[in-house]
Amino acid sequence: MKRVGIIGAMDLEVEQLKSQMTLERVVTKASMDFCVGRLNETEVVIVRCGIGKVNAALCVQILADLFEVTHIINTGVAGSLNAALDIGDILVSKDALHHDIDVTIFGYQPGEVPQMGFREFKADDDMIDAAVTTCKKVNPNLQVRVGRVVSGDQFISDKEVKQRLITVFEGDCAEMEGASIAHAAYLNDIPFVIIRAISDKADDSAEMDYPTFEKAAAAHSAALVAHMLTLL
Repeated sequence: MKRVGIIGAMDLEVEQLKSQMTLERVVTKASMDFCVGRLNETEVVIVRCGIGKVNAALCVQILADLFEVTHIINTGVAGSLNAALDIGDILVSKDALHHDIDVTIFGYQPGEVPQMGFREFKADDDMIDAAVTTCKKVNPNLQVRVGRVVSGDQFISDKEVKQRLITVFEGDCAEMEGASIAHAAYLNDIPFVIIRAISDKADDSAEMDYPTFEKAAAAHSAALVAHMLTLL
């Protein structure tokens, strides 16, 4: 039976989804509240993991071990690295990678975790298609693109740092959880997709833009997630 784990880093990224679900129980583990129930006739576990890569990876492992989820959707907001992605647009992951891992001195690519054999964690094709199709239906006024999520334990708000993420990693958006969720999902053989609504431009204006647009961006991402469940 399908059971979808839905992860957001902050309350505002999951509160809309939790308000729409039929809640059966709440299980607290590692200081995270896992809300178990149904959403759009689909079994779901919705959780706020907290900000950062460690929190995100822990959350996936709990979803795998304790709830045996069959799919993982990560919803939230991100800063744009792609000039074609403006504030409010939706980015659906083709893959994700860590931008803050550097073991290049031993011959690895920038962002490559040693001994993995690759650096990009690929999202599930069917979940990508479901996210794009749903976005065009429920958010017809928003642009949706498929691209690369790059993650690190930093809020990107500097033009030079932003340019490095574009040049070195060919990133389309930057945030702080997606690659760890992708990494942990890969290790547990769970198909995943990351959905990001653009809240800022990841440059010198990010500090001003993010508080203004984060709530609307998170709501757009959550609306997409709720409707795409029926297509999985």
